[in-house]
Amino acid sequence: MRLFGTLDKFCKLLNYTLTRDFPKRTMACSRFEYVKSFEQDDSILPNVWIVIRIDGKKFHKFSKTHDFEKPNDENALNVMNSAATAVMQEFRDIVVAYGQSDEYSFVFRKETAAFKRRSAKLLTYVTSLFSSSYVMQWSKWMSQPLAYAPCFDGRVVLYPSEQNLKDYLSWRQADVHVNNLYNTAFWKLVLEKDLTNQQAEAKLRGTFSADKNELLFQEFGINYNNLPAMYRKGTILLRKRVILGDKSRQAVVPLHEDLISSQFWKEHNEILGKYVPGTYNAPETLPRLVEMQLSAKQLDDEAEETQNLAGTS
Repeated sequence: MRLFGTLDKFCKLLNYTLTRDFPKRTMACSRFEYVKSFEQDDSILPNVWIVIRIDGKKFHKFSKTHDFEKPNDENALNVMNSAATAVMQEFRDIVVAYGQSDEYSFVFRKETAAFKRRSAKLLTYVTSLFSSSYVMQWSKWMSQPLAYAPCFDGRVVLYPSEQNLKDYLSWRQADVHVNNLYNTAFWKLVLEKDLTNQQAEAKLRGTFSADKNELLFQEFGINYNNLPAMYRKGTILLRKRVILGDKSRQAVVPLHEDLISSQFWKEHNEILGKYVPGTYNAPETLPRLVEMQLSAKQLDDEAEETQNLAGTS
């Protein structure tokens, strides 16, 4: 009992000392903390799909400054894919990401509790991480030095049903087809037929998809359906178990498939179901984006093994 009595006296003395030595700080906290009441509660509704879409700001100027290849620059698109991969590696609750041109959409699973589902926190973290990752990944894909940092804006959109989510992603992929078909025809006219921008616009004005396909084939010998799928369909990022011989490693895998079809959702049912990464049977030539991830993981494993050996010696 004497011991507890001594502890009680010590605690009272410590409390008195802290109160005496730091009275201003205690008063300041109670006096000014009312300003927290001005913060808006931006908690996202439960049980909805959270989509964060980032979009390049003034990317027309940015692509012109950095001399992007027209109508599509494969390396520039892969800078976007690499930045998006970094976001998916940070947020395990992102079940799928979809990108095209200068935009990317990230889909969080309905049950996510990341940042307590605070809209501003999720939006700013994803947008800033994507922007900084874009800068960090630039030199791995582009030969030209980065003249200035790009800027991306972002928005949060909520979808209550699976069909709403599918329709959103279908809308973004349909947008790829419309824009890329037009841009392919436009830049062929400008770069190979020496038309001015205004003349090319006038020639394509009022045309339908069939007309542009016919123009590409008749005047340039191009079958639009044979162009790289990344240009025509955009890039889908999914977390998969990459099978390499008798081993498997997890990685974010780029796919260029038709996500408007029901077959896509059957093959990748982990997106809407219980989220367990599906299997990716690696082709003979791995996508460079996957190779970079696996190489980085191997280096991390070797460094960890070396550290463990050093600790046991």
